[in-house]
Amino acid sequence: MRDHMLSGIVERLEDSGARFADVLDVGAWRGNFAWPNARIVRIDAGTRFAAMNGGLQMAEDRLAVGDAQFDLVVSAASLDQVNDLPGALTLSRRTLRPGGMFVAAFLGAGTLATLRQALRIAEPEPLAPRLHPQIDVRSAGDLLSRAGFVRPVADTETLWVRYSGLSRLIDDLRGMAATNLLRTRRAMSRGVLVRATDAYAALAEADGKTRERFDIIYVTGYAPDPDAKPLRRGGAAFAAITAGLPEQQ
Repeated sequence: MRDHMLSGIVERLEDSGARFADVLDVGAWRGNFAWPNARIVRIDAGTRFAAMNGGLQMAEDRLAVGDAQFDLVVSAASLDQVNDLPGALTLSRRTLRPGGMFVAAFLGAGTLATLRQALRIAEPEPLAPRLHPQIDVRSAGDLLSRAGFVRPVADTETLWVRYSGLSRLIDDLRGMAATNLLRTRRAMSRGVLVRATDAYAALAEADGKTRERFDIIYVTGYAPDPDAKPLRRGGAAFAAITAGLPEQQ
């Protein structure tokens, strides 16, 4: 999933046509993001991941790498698990030089829709908090603006993955560190697990596999640049940024 997100991030960077000399990789995991001729500083909240990629152990919402140090900040598959997302975005913006670019991808609202449906069937009211809150694409764009980014853009991509059963999905979620992060979580009883497994199987397609949904949200924004020239109405840059926006009356 993260490799797919990185591919989407790279596509957006290539489309920008910008050059990046100093890059901050936030939530670096295995450290497999690369950019030609760039110096990349990697951070990760996990001690082992940080050591694995030769980076710094640091939480996304507690960045302490200095202001205006980077031309680009990227983040793949970590911001949906941050306790203080507005704070994390604000700190990322502060690390950017004027005009610097921020690009991130994370799982958003709509993800694991089939699992949610199975849990609603399996568990009596009141439902236990099994999944942490997720951000929708509209809220993602608003958060960028609140964090001080200019020209914010947020879009979404839906992926469907087919599973032979609930246990296989749970194995994947554990493997990608995407299980329940909430402090208020409580253990699932055996009865609920059995009913959830049966409900998930009942939602399967004709070949016995169940489709699960993953919604990836991509966000892009720029650090304000007081020296930037205003976009000329009718110019190519103006058209690219305003494409798809409602016509002003």
